[in-house]
Amino acid sequence: MTEGWQPLAGLKVIDFSMFVPGPFASAIFADLGAEVIKIEPSAGDPARRYIPVQFRTENRNKRSIALDLKAAESRAVVARLAQTADIAIEGFRPGVAKRLGIDYETLARVNGRLIYCSISGYGQSGPWRERPGHDVNYLAAGGGLAYPGQWLKGPARSSLPVADMAGGSCAAIAILAALAERGRSGRGVQLDLSLFEAGFFWAAQRHSLSPEVDPRAHIFPVNDVFETADGKRLTLGILEEHFWNNFVRCVADLAPDLADQAYASDAARRAHGDALAARIAQVIRLKTAADWIALLEANDVPVDPCLSPAEAAALPQLQLRRDITEIAGERFVSFPVHADGRRGASIRRGVPRAGEHSRELLVELGFDDARIAELVKSGAVRLG
Repeated sequence: MTEGWQPLAGLKVIDFSMFVPGPFASAIFADLGAEVIKIEPSAGDPARRYIPVQFRTENRNKRSIALDLKAAESRAVVARLAQTADIAIEGFRPGVAKRLGIDYETLARVNGRLIYCSISGYGQSGPWRERPGHDVNYLAAGGGLAYPGQWLKGPARSSLPVADMAGGSCAAIAILAALAERGRSGRGVQLDLSLFEAGFFWAAQRHSLSPEVDPRAHIFPVNDVFETADGKRLTLGILEEHFWNNFVRCVADLAPDLADQAYASDAARRAHGDALAARIAQVIRLKTAADWIALLEANDVPVDPCLSPAEAAALPQLQLRRDITEIAGERFVSFPVHADGRRGASIRRGVPRAGEHSRELLVELGFDDARIAELVKSGAVRLG
């Protein structure tokens, strides 16, 4: 357990969402001190089975109650959860929350100060509102897969679920803005967040809305990923002229041709980008990753190896800044901000089992043993 900056201590979040976007948003609130109650179906969030690694990273710091929201008996539990909550998050297709009795209108009747955020694929309105989809669909339709990320390669999908995590980030920002507004108005609000639109927002910020945009406007032949002699990959972050000049000096004995006037400016390097990118790739294959990093770091050229998160976790930089917390033998990464010298998050508990805290939470909500037994017998609640 670590102590950190907890500006959201005292806030309560009830999270009905599953898979990535909503749990990612509520994990941010949990890191920053909020109490997050994960409301799972009786069989648990499907992400426990589909994407167990990311499930665990996004659901530490939370308590879990397992409810069958289709069971009428669960409505009393939901109502009490909503009465005591500041924020509710749901991630169903439009219309499903209403059928389950967890829609904004229903919960706002018991708590007019509730900030309610719906996260869906395409939003609560429009002709696409009921379309099925996942991250790759939202990203493709919104422009995020139109252009390449490397000079000599075509568009490719990232390992990161960009639209899902963009949507979760935008949800967290919108909820924080709604909290500020509630401080003035005293009223809650209904937020409608589309993952497709979040991906579109990010893509348009990067590439603009111009139909004539240069598909390589955002990349550079000298700012890319290259393979080394030992089969590893490293990145060169060369944009500014002084970095290019430093690099040229470093490789003068291996590639004196890189000092040619053909590459003497950014415009020239772009104009000859295909040849230049291929030539740099040839040069980088002449040394090992360790040799290149030692040489380029010593000469002020931005260079980094392509590491896995597990490898990155061992870096002294992350160790010094206390980015990683271990709980019950499992390591987690905290929200990446420091405040007045304090680590910008607090990881207080590990990953809950589905329904692990059902009884504990029901007792806190005022249900006695007899009523809890009835809820369990009806199937509305599962005890973990």
